[in-house]
Formats: sequence, C-alpha cells, structure tokens
Amino acid sequence: MTLFRQINSLLFGLFLLVMVSLVYFQFTQTRDFMNQQMQSDLNNTMTSLGLMLQPHIETGDMVSAETLINVIFEGGFYRKVTLTWLADDKQQTWENPVVIEGVPEWLVNLEVFGVQKKESIITSGWMQLATLEVEAHPALGYQQLWRIMNDTVMILSLLFILSIFMLRFRLNRILKPLHDIALQAKQLGQRNFEHDLVLPQTTELKDVVIAINSMSGQLKQVFLTLDKEVSELKEDKLVDHVSQLPNRQYLSAQINNWLNEPGFGGLILAKFDWLEDIHSKYGYQGRDQIIRVVSQRMMTELPPIAEGVIARITNTEFAFLLTKAEHHQIESYLQTLIRIINQEISKAGCNANSKFALGVSQRIDNMQPSDLLSQSDNALQQALKAGKVSHWIDEQQPQKYNREQWRAKLVNAINNNHFLFQWQQVSAMRSEEVIQRELYCRLRIDEKTVSAAEFMPFIELLSLGAQLDRCLLETIEQQKILEQSKQAIAINLTQDSVHDPDFAPWLTQFLQQSQHTDHILFEMSESALVSSFEQCKNLAEIIRLAGAKIGVDQCGRQMGSLDYLQKLQPDYIKLDQSFAFYEKLNQSNEMCRALINVANGLNIAVIITGIENKEQLKQFASLRADGYQGYISAPEDISV
Repeated sequence: MTLFRQINSLLFGLFLLVMVSLVYFQFTQTRDFMNQQMQSDLNNTMTSLGLMLQPHIETGDMVSAETLINVIFEGGFYRKVTLTWLADDKQQTWENPVVIEGVPEWLVNLEVFGVQKKESIITSGWMQLATLEVEAHPALGYQQLWRIMNDTVMILSLLFILSIFMLRFRLNRILKPLHDIALQAKQLGQRNFEHDLVLPQTTELKDVVIAINSMSGQLKQVFLTLDKEVSELKEDKLVDHVSQLPNRQYLSAQINNWLNEPGFGGLILAKFDWLEDIHSKYGYQGRDQIIRVVSQRMMTELPPIAEGVIARITNTEFAFLLTKAEHHQIESYLQTLIRIINQEISKAGCNANSKFALGVSQRIDNMQPSDLLSQSDNALQQALKAGKVSHWIDEQQPQKYNREQWRAKLVNAINNNHFLFQWQQVSAMRSEEVIQRELYCRLRIDEKTVSAAEFMPFIELLSLGAQLDRCLLETIEQQKILEQSKQAIAINLTQDSVHDPDFAPWLTQFLQQSQHTDHILFEMSESALVSSFEQCKNLAEIIRLAGAKIGVDQCGRQMGSLDYLQKLQPDYIKLDQSFAFYEKLNQSNEMCRALINVANGLNIAVIITGIENKEQLKQFASLRADGYQGYISAPEDISV
C-alpha cells in the first residue's frame, strides 16, 4: 500500500471514529433529554389533572370528569389514562395504540424509551376519592430523537465528505515531493540521470531531495567518466592525432567487419607526396596544419556522397573505405576527392594534379581483407608509375541480375515467404549455457538458395528492408519458429524499418497479436541509433510495451560517445567484431574492458562477438561480459 493510502486510511479511520463518537454522544444526550422532558410533562399533567378532577369527583359528576380526561387524552401525548373511583371501585380506562409515524421500525424496536407512568390519589381533605394513573406515549420522544439524529448525521456526513476531499487535495500537495522522490529513485535504478528534483518547502523532505539530487549527480558523473574513458581510449589507440581521422588499426578492423557482412562498395588508397614538399618548406607544423585542413574538408564534403571511413594510415597516405557505394557513387566520390586535393594543393603554392595519386578497387564476392588492400595498393602503384592522378582496377564480377531484376525477384521471394532460416547460439561467458539465439535468413530465388551476403546489399540499395522485416516476422510467427527454442531469439531490424513511418504502427499490431513477444529480442545497429535516435527510441518503446526486449548490435563501432546507451537503456549490447579483431592482433583489451564497464554501470548485459575459437575466448575470460558469440558455434539450420 502506498504512503498516501496509508495516511489517507489512518485519517479516514480517525475521522470516522470521531464521527461515530459524536453521533453516539448526541444520541445518548437526546435520549436522556427526551426522557427528562416526558417525565416533567407527565408530572405537570398529573398535578394539574388531579386538581381539576377533585371537585367533580367530590360531587360524583362522572360526565364532567370524563370530559376533562378526554380533553387531555386526545392530545396524543399519553398512551393510557386510568381513573378508579374508590367509593365503588369503578374503573375507567382511556388507551391510545402505540403508533409512531415517521420513525423507522428498527429504532422503535431498540426500545430506547422505557415505560413512563405516574399514579396519584385524588383526595378531599383526609378522604381518598379516586386513583389516577397516566402512562406517557413514547411517540414524541422517538420522533424528536429521529429528527435530531437524522439532522446530526446529515451534517456530519456532509462535513466528512468535504473533509475527505480537502484531505486528499492537501495530502496530494504535501506528498507530491515524496512521489517525485520515488520516481527519481526509479529513474536512478534505470540509470537515468537527466533531471534534478525541485526542492520542496517541507524541511524534512528538502534534506531527502538534496541527498537524491546529490546521488544522481554522482552517478551521472560516474557514467560520464566511464564514457569519457572509452572515448579517450579510442582516440588514443584508433585516431591519428594530427588529422583526427581514424588510423590504420581502426581501418583494418572496419575492413574486416565490412567483408564479413553483406555489403557493396570499394577502397581508395591515396598517396600525397606534396605533403613532403610542404614539410620541407614550412616544417612539420605547417604540414600538420594543412593535413588538419584537408582532413576537415574531406570529413565535411565526402560522407554525403557515400557512407564510409576516412583514415590516415601513414604520414602521406590516406585510405577511403566506401561501405555503401555503387560504381557511379565511387566515381563521384573520387572526383570530389580530387577536386578537394587540387584546391588545397593550389592554396599551398604547389601545382595541381601533381605529386599525389589514388588507387581504386571495388569489392567482389568472397574477398579477403588482404585481397582488397593488395588490389587497391596495386592500383595506386600503377597510378604512380604512369604519372596519373588515379587508377581504377575495375574487376567487377558479372552480376546475376540487373537492379530491376533483383527488385522483382526479391519482392517475389519476400512476399511469398521463400525464407530459409538458421540460428546461432549465444553462450554464457561463465558456463556453457545458451542464453539466446540469433536468427539468420536466406532466400530461395530461382530454385537456388541465396545467402544474405548476396542479397542484403540489394535489399539496402532498393530500400526493401522494412518489407523484408515485416514478411520475415510474419513467417517466423506462422512457422512457429519461436516455439522451437527454449531461449529467446534475436532478430536484427534493418535501417529501412527504423526510417519507415509505417513500420512502427505495423509492429505495434504484430506484437499485440503475437503469443510469444517475451521470446523475441529485437536488435538495432549502433549506426542506426547514432543517425536516427528518436525513431529507434520510438520503436524501443513499442517493443518494451509489448513485453519484448531490445539489444544494440555492433556496439562500439562508431567513434562517438556512448550516451545513447544511457538514453535508450537496452537490455543488452553486442560488442562490435572489431574488438575481437584488435585482440586477435594482440592489441590491448582496455577499450573492451572500459566499454563493458560502461554497460555494467547501466545494468546492461554485454555479449562479445566475433569469437572464432577457444583460445580467443580465453583472451576475454577476465572481462565481466555476460556472453559470447561467433563461429566458435557455427549457425545451424532450422527445420520447419
């Protein structure tokens, strides 16, 4: 029971006790008063009636005596009058029935008023003439008692109702700071440190609010410190300090990630020999200043053309990994890059289109990181050898279908649920227990099985992600795949679903109809959260209300802050495969440890991905991660 209800119940009980006491006091007082009143009236009536009857009884005038008694008796205040003539023992009786109007029967049955009667002897000198007995009628007492008690109860009830409303209103105002404190404590439990409480006027509550605000500030500072530690470690190990661009290590990890996932694009290697001329003319400070300017321009003007990574890998060499770019986009990217370089060369006093070269290669199927780097480096060397600005090794493999053919075949396969499913287990770090499974899908196209690595680039290119997610979820529900696993199943949402305004209402309806919402884990990529946080947060609220859970995939891949974790409060995160890649290169796991500390501080479970064997798993054993995933447990086919 809440504190408000406890106080309200206590005051309600006390007020009710006071009311009952007042009613009882009023009842007894009124009853005693009416008893005294009827007794006094009876005494007065006996005295006056005896004096009036005396002369008529002396003369034996029976008619006059009866007339006097009838006058008094017909008033209805007396139930019974008895007159006994002592001369001949003749007795006369006048009697009214006990009928009490306007009073409930239960009150009469209580017999609040006892029988009140008075007897006296009428004398003449020393001679006794008659005996007179009068019994009072209780009707007046009951009627007066009922009227007074009814008025009392009505007034007290009205006061009681008004008091209750005033009490609730006042209690709400008095206890509002406590309500706010409870909400703030709940927010702190969820690691939400956004707002401080307003200080209340109540002295005792003011001290509590100050303590809560202080605690919130300290916890927020702890999170900011951990977040800053991760950012500083990334900057120290993965960022070139001159250009503020990612370094070779970060680029290598991203190339490895990119080639292990569905995608399309290419790699441009650039060699800027003109920077050596700048160094010889203006020294390293002048060269570094120009590097910073060029890097800033590239970071501003190139990303809108195609998504990717720009890195400085040596003093005069840069790399441009285009992770989502078609052939014509790579061409546009290359031309813009050449324009930026020539403009900065001219500003530095050097000749345009000289002393720099660009080597371009494009991703093909089953390509390894070494293949891509070698191909781009070969293109760069050929450009340098031929004295050209750029050279493109165009080894585009022949495509099975053109864009429109891909669209038709993908739409047909998706709409007809031509899905083939696999799942990969996620194991607990400290035991062999399977804690969840991640779902993968393939498509049947032209009677052949097409892997996600082959069709997902076209799903993204043709903006079919939301349609794919809808049909995939419906198929999972229809084929009862969720019932085949004791563990929850993780499903990745595409960025198209995040951006599609129609997907959120559809997902709401789907989850309302689903019988297994508590068995679904929805994962969103870190890049989607960074680029479209509000849309992701809206989807997360829909998912949580339905009883499902939220995870973040590829966590730590981006170079920015992790503050989205504190705002979104996902149930778990999956660290990007690059952390396993860094560890594989015998790099320090400080970044991984710091990121896990951030998640643990926010009560978020952590899963390490990219684990290939037990030796690699041992490298992460000392970290406080909750689970791991990778080809150490290969995906398994799901039978339908």
